[in-house]
Amino acid sequence: MLVAVRVFPRSRRNQLEWDGEILKARLTAPPVDGAANEALIALLADQLSRPKRAITIVRGATSRQKVVDIEQLTKQELEQKLAQI
Repeated sequence: MLVAVRVFPRSRRNQLEWDGEILKARLTAPPVDGAANEALIALLADQLSRPKRAITIVRGATSRQKVVDIEQLTKQELEQKLAQI
């Protein structure tokens, strides 16, 4: 499943928010040397109960707007997992 993600680096805490169209990811990591990308993948893997290898940044590796591919995940599963947070 492809998911549009808006990243907010250097936040106070790591957190995911789903507004129906886009996933907002607040990350404590700075956007330097790929640290925010690694933190995003780790946060998604943890919150969605998926291995890190199942999550790939398809577009926007150097941008705040990203498209992430999460293997073997449906929109319904995504919404259910995020509702539990």
